Amino acid sequence: MATRAEFTAAISQRLLREQERLQAQFAAARPVRHFVVDELLPPDWLRAVADAFPSADSLLLKKSWREQKRVGVAVERYAPCIGDLLFAFQAPAVVAAIAAITGIDGLQADPSLYASGISVMGPGDFLNPHLDNSHDGDQRRYRVLNLLLYAAPDWNPDDGGNLELWADPRRTPHVIPAVFDRFVVMETGPDSWHSVSKVRGARARLCVSNYYFAERASVGRDYRHVTTFTGRPEEPLKRLVLGLDGLARNVAGKLFPSLLRRGPHRRREADS
Repeated sequence: MATRAEFTAAISQRLLREQERLQAQFAAARPVRHFVVDELLPPDWLRAVADAFPSADSLLLKKSWREQKRVGVAVERYAPCIGDLLFAFQAPAVVAAIAAITGIDGLQADPSLYASGISVMGPGDFLNPHLDNSHDGDQRRYRVLNLLLYAAPDWNPDDGGNLELWADPRRTPHVIPAVFDRFVVMETGPDSWHSVSKVRGARARLCVSNYYFAERASVGRDYRHVTTFTGRPEEPLKRLVLGLDGLARNVAGKLFPSLLRRGPHRRREADS
């Protein structure tokens, strides 16, 4: 089993080797700036992590019109390799490599794993088009990058659970299949609509995720909003309902800022 140091070295070295290509990819990507690295890790390392994922029933279920998935950040209760991989993405060498690729200054990892951790999406699970909460759990730093590593072996695009990036949630998205050992880094901002298509078949989609934060917004202007969902193009009623829901939650967040602070998906310890 790989150690945290080995995960860190493998990730940072791979990113540095492909820095120029990934810089160009990130700068040109539309509708949301992002880059993709396939086969980020030796496959046997990531398969071992996948085998060590906790059962879905032990994770927090998030189920509503907005989303349906299970998430977890209690790394002290999981196999050590899961925490080692999660926190490898927070190592200074990896943060520096991603900063060099994206050109975003002042990137900061988050050892509290606010909104990060692991996720398991089984048959029928989904994540509707949405904008991520603009700030961290203390409402001090901007959320600027989302790091996603897909860990379900032999995953096929037809299995669903694919990342979708939208210029307009009423139109057609740019689809990034959630295939095994694919690493995606995407910018999060006031226009970075994204979603996960419904999972099909009998297997579960596995993902290891981190967010990076910064004192200043990467888009060059100040903004603030809660996580805001909408319906898919074929869901006009859901779009109306979720639009009203987002409006109400954003108004409530401005009137009562404490509502935007950390919820149940958080770590109680700062490190694993």
